[in-house]
Amino acid sequence: MPEITDIRTKPLQTVAYILLPVLIGLTVICYLFWKEFDPHIFTHVSFSLKTTTFVAIAVIFMLGRDAGLIWRYRKISGNTLSWWQAIRVNILCEFTSAVTPSAVGGSSLIVVFLNKEGINAGRSTAMMFASLFLDELFFVIAIPIILISISIPELFGTTTILSKSIMNLFFLVYMLIVSWTLILYTGLFKKPEWIRDSLNKIFKIRMLKRWGKQVSELGDNLVVSSHAIGKKPFSFWISAFGATVFSWTSRFLVVNALLLAFSPVTGKQLLAFGRQFILWIVMTVSPTPGGSGFSEYMFSQYYADFFPIAGTALVIAFIWRIITYYLYLAIGVCVIPGWLKKR
Repeated sequence: MPEITDIRTKPLQTVAYILLPVLIGLTVICYLFWKEFDPHIFTHVSFSLKTTTFVAIAVIFMLGRDAGLIWRYRKISGNTLSWWQAIRVNILCEFTSAVTPSAVGGSSLIVVFLNKEGINAGRSTAMMFASLFLDELFFVIAIPIILISISIPELFGTTTILSKSIMNLFFLVYMLIVSWTLILYTGLFKKPEWIRDSLNKIFKIRMLKRWGKQVSELGDNLVVSSHAIGKKPFSFWISAFGATVFSWTSRFLVVNALLLAFSPVTGKQLLAFGRQFILWIVMTVSPTPGGSGFSEYMFSQYYADFFPIAGTALVIAFIWRIITYYLYLAIGVCVIPGWLKKR
């Protein structure tokens, strides 16, 4: 797998590659501030004991999100990974997610990171597919619960053309996630060879042929993964899925904590939580690294009704991105050079 490592690590070492998402995000924030600036914004954004406490809770929720993922890496590796190795893999995946388009993400490079931690290619691939399956399954199950609990007009704010377009995009991406989850389920637990052969046939079509080699390798890896991890007991998957639910829930609760810190509207916590699903699903199709720029804009739009003055949501969006995004860029910059030198 050296060719994969070479391709991926070189751009990670360039300053421009790391700074790009930061510049995109800050540019969007600055533009929106310039467009919607109101000096009264800062009368509603002050740091008191209450705000400091809830910002600290937001950070704790983010640490809880990492704890869930780290525990899951240990679980699906059969405790082969030490705690420090699991922490390192998590940091590397988060950093990769921050500097690549959302559709690529860090999951696609788990194989490389795990392989460098001493886990062979077959087991690394199995762990990658298991992680993908658990993450997608969370959204497949959680989103219908959110849609039942919160009315669609309230959830999407369907009063503008933009909101309606986002709603349509949300349901389209959700259906793609459901389809992908079914493919992973069938491939891991039922008929991996059938999935592999079906994908190979589909990608023999002329317009798809250019991706045929990669899809063929994906199919072969799925078969290997099925034999390696698909036969795990039900209790294994329950505990691993529990860690997944804990991780994603903690991540989404970061916004709830920030709203409790700065927003006078405190009675819509379920709505605030539910809108995180919209943001995350829509961010998966963002072409920018880590959804930078797009996520800040979407946050300012979907949480504007939690604040009395337009533009206040931008300040909170910036704090939100510091905790959930820029922090991982900074940590990754510190960890990756040493990781590369040792390997």
